[in-house]
Amino acid sequence: MDGETLSPAAIRPAPAAPCNGAAHEVQRPEEQLLPIVVASPHSGAVYPRAFLDASPLDLDLLRRNEDCHVDRLGAGAVSIGAPLLRAHFPRAFLDVNREPWELDPAMFAEPLPGYVKTRTPRIAAGLGTIPRSVGIGLEIYRGKLTFREARQRVERLHTPYHAALTGLVEETRRQFGKALLIDLHSMPSASWGGRWAEGARGADIVLGDRYGTACSRDIIAAADAHLKDRGYSVVRNDPYSGGYTTRRYGRPDKGRHALQVEINRALYMDEATLAPGPGFASLARDLTALFECLGAALQPQPA
Repeated sequence: MDGETLSPAAIRPAPAAPCNGAAHEVQRPEEQLLPIVVASPHSGAVYPRAFLDASPLDLDLLRRNEDCHVDRLGAGAVSIGAPLLRAHFPRAFLDVNREPWELDPAMFAEPLPGYVKTRTPRIAAGLGTIPRSVGIGLEIYRGKLTFREARQRVERLHTPYHAALTGLVEETRRQFGKALLIDLHSMPSASWGGRWAEGARGADIVLGDRYGTACSRDIIAAADAHLKDRGYSVVRNDPYSGGYTTRRYGRPDKGRHALQVEINRALYMDEATLAPGPGFASLARDLTALFECLGAALQPQPA
């Protein structure tokens, strides 16, 4: 990333800044034992100083778009033999769960190239590849951006992240004959502006498979049953059916499955202070057990 960066660790609990300045990190087991890849695209908490200076919002407000601690919740995957990919940059700076060129033209000082998508539901909500707003429509930037800035972010962050994820998924598919990408996210416990779909009210976890197109029905059914057995309330595809990542990597006909997992933040953290809560350790254990369950379900059973 360009310029000086600021880790918010001294202001709010957050993952430590990477010592090597890398934009993302792959944590690998000594030996991969499961046909699973776990990703945490929105838990990054290393904020470029220039980005903070360009925003009228303080760090607490910018972090409303962050899936705080989700990478730590998913870290148990490595201990049971599955790799974990985590982004270090924040979602408010660039969102890798969007197409690379999904940009709001109102944010830019000049016309955008013809290949840029400028009208999508995500852009209308202020949540394009470079988000326009956080929370209930709080504008992130004081002034206009240049397309050069957008191109640099996409080339330095979005492209390498997905190159790493593609590599992990393909390595896994070659080794096991199939692969399941579990894309981990979190959701606020209360709606912002009443935008919750009815099905998600009170849900602990929302499972998204793009309405049956991103992974086999057996996989989402196994995840649903496992989580309910552990006492969680589970909803499928409402209001989160899966974003760009689920759509891009979920090709069951090619042996590639993708499942988005949205976790209610009240289960594991204090949403005001962003500190891990008393439910953090048990949820982390339950997610590790979920990964193990789905990994076993994907592998051939002995006759």
